[in-house]
Amino acid sequence: MTGKARELVNMIQRRKVDKLGIQETRWKGSKARSLGAGFQLFYHGSDKKRNGVGFMLKEFVKNVLEVKRLSDRLMSLKLEIEGVMFNVVRGYAPQVGCELEKKKFWSELDEVIQRIPRGERVVIGADFNGHVGEWNRGDENVMGSFGLQDRNAVGQMVVDFAKSIDFSVVNTFFPKRQEHRVSYKS
Repeated sequence: MTGKARELVNMIQRRKVDKLGIQETRWKGSKARSLGAGFQLFYHGSDKKRNGVGFMLKEFVKNVLEVKRLSDRLMSLKLEIEGVMFNVVRGYAPQVGCELEKKKFWSELDEVIQRIPRGERVVIGADFNGHVGEWNRGDENVMGSFGLQDRNAVGQMVVDFAKSIDFSVVNTFFPKRQEHRVSYKS
């Protein structure tokens, strides 16, 4: 994100986006800062070389009641919109091979969700670094049939987590163009 804030604001304005979850900010600190054009960035990071998560908001900046910065991979915002409490959780799961970090991430995510009072709405936006797969046989209650590739171990963790908290993997319920299915390929 260093040196890219203005570019990001321009891009999301062109696409008419007013709320955005981001990861890999690579900014150290826990702050809120104005990015111009009415956008506010809430972020948290502990290392300038990796990780970091954040939220960019325009429309609902004045509705933010609480910001919890839990780690450089997890944070949440509590917003009140028309009398309804929304908890928006942003996560960035560790990549393949980081087993201890993964265990800590999933434990922290579970703790965040468990602490949200019943009756409040919850949205999780995360890069889980996994694939839930194209087929939902046996998991129709938590996912659609428009996932990506074959389910891998992390994808199974995502599906199991969704089942345990009665959530859905929403982006699997509708088809997407091929170029919108993956944000990065190595």
